[in-house]
Amino acid sequence: MRAKNARSIETDANAEDAKRSFVLAGQTIIVPRAKPGLYLVATPIGNLGDITLRALETLAGVDIVACEDTRITHRLMERYAIAASLTPYHDHNATTARPKILEKLSQGASVALVSDAGTPLISDPGFKLVREACAAGFEVAALPGPSSVLAALSVAALPTDRFFFEGFLPAKQGARRSRLEELSRIDATLVLFESGSRVQESLQDIAIAMGQREVAICRELTKLHEDVRRATVFELAASAATLETRGEFVLVIAPPPDNSAKLSDGDLDELLRASLKHDSVKDAVANAMEVSGRPRREIYARALELAKDKAR
Repeated sequence: MRAKNARSIETDANAEDAKRSFVLAGQTIIVPRAKPGLYLVATPIGNLGDITLRALETLAGVDIVACEDTRITHRLMERYAIAASLTPYHDHNATTARPKILEKLSQGASVALVSDAGTPLISDPGFKLVREACAAGFEVAALPGPSSVLAALSVAALPTDRFFFEGFLPAKQGARRSRLEELSRIDATLVLFESGSRVQESLQDIAIAMGQREVAICRELTKLHEDVRRATVFELAASAATLETRGEFVLVIAPPPDNSAKLSDGDLDELLRASLKHDSVKDAVANAMEVSGRPRREIYARALELAKDKAR
């Protein structure tokens, strides 16, 4: 009886291991069970062929895959014939889902965390889970791979030695313009996410807040209708009405021009005074923004003061 039970257990274990597999180019690849811990797995941002081999091995080998939307992750699992146990983990259920995942980790489970697309935690859920997993002493491993931030930087044809990732801008225009004024002072290439419904308004606000800068609009990266437009922000803002708004957008904005550091307050005043002799305040500000690269709010306030002095 003992021998029979042993064979039964061994058969069940072999059957369980056989489930841990993925199919690549028509070949079934069996993988070992992943070691206990939390795995942060980057997934494709559009083209499912961008998944890494290590990611496939891990997704097939873990006990649980925690994902934003099980329907979206299921498509990836189906593509590579991975029989994964999916559980939802997103902003709306994280408070209740997180303790359950941590409990599984305490029992020796292996858990993969994925977002709908790209690298987990980058404008996606997961920070609190990772923080608490680390605090509890569980192993946490990152599996690098697709990222819309890095993909956009690669094709933008703008400086990449220093960049600042902002994520999504505020939805309301007042808050968005204030934030853009702050971002305009950062001496680095800026990377923003934006929705199709707001991208046209955001381009206008970027032009107002930052003046003449080079910008790349990256839409639907790695997908069938990928589109990258590179031009000055004024040119893109002027043609914003014709921009296709369906899809996901990453905006890459060049750093402030070098002349912004060379133009002193006195030089700015002289530039504004010269413009105000024959231009309106609005036109004088626009000209000074293009030359200096300084924020519109700062230049506009100074132009109003100089205009008042001129009127006295």
